[in-house]
Amino acid sequence: MKRTDKRALKRESIIQVALQLFSLHGFHKTTIPDIASKLQMSVGNLYNYFSSKDVLAKEIIKYTSEVLGDEIRLINMKSISSEEKIHQIVEVYFTMTIEKPEMIEYFLRVYLSHREVFKDGCEGMTCVSGFMTEIMIFFDDGVASGELRNQDFFSAFGLFMGYLGGMAFLQGEEILPQRLSAYIDDTSRNIYYALKSEG
Repeated sequence: MKRTDKRALKRESIIQVALQLFSLHGFHKTTIPDIASKLQMSVGNLYNYFSSKDVLAKEIIKYTSEVLGDEIRLINMKSISSEEKIHQIVEVYFTMTIEKPEMIEYFLRVYLSHREVFKDGCEGMTCVSGFMTEIMIFFDDGVASGELRNQDFFSAFGLFMGYLGGMAFLQGEEILPQRLSAYIDDTSRNIYYALKSEG
């Protein structure tokens, strides 16, 4: 294995462990020594990969955005209706909420709650562009096909993410009476009817 490949793998393992610890214990309570200890590496070595906790935090949100963006890109490439795409996006998001809850928790509880950490280097939507770009493409395609109503992107995005984030939050708080996957059909139908063209 090449040195660059080994470095990339180690970098990703640091991101994965930090993601779990930040989501579990909170951003401020988790220290670089905590992350290094979990990885069985020295603090100095960890700093060779990420110069500070804030830099690591930004890389994690970019990483989670890319993972989700990659999934949505695969859906966008399919020759299916916007209604079917919505269903598949909801399914991907809910599956990730169940199988990789630390990713969704990180977004909801770290990224959205500690904006001071992300203000330098993550201005606007820079650090979530992987995900945002694919959602934008989804909306553009839906409007172009006449299936979705032409409206301000951020209004539509807020509605979409309100549903997804709200359900992920209820799942995390263990409030839902049924498993999250039982709500895929209703949630995707609600989003579609809220976004669809009136024509």
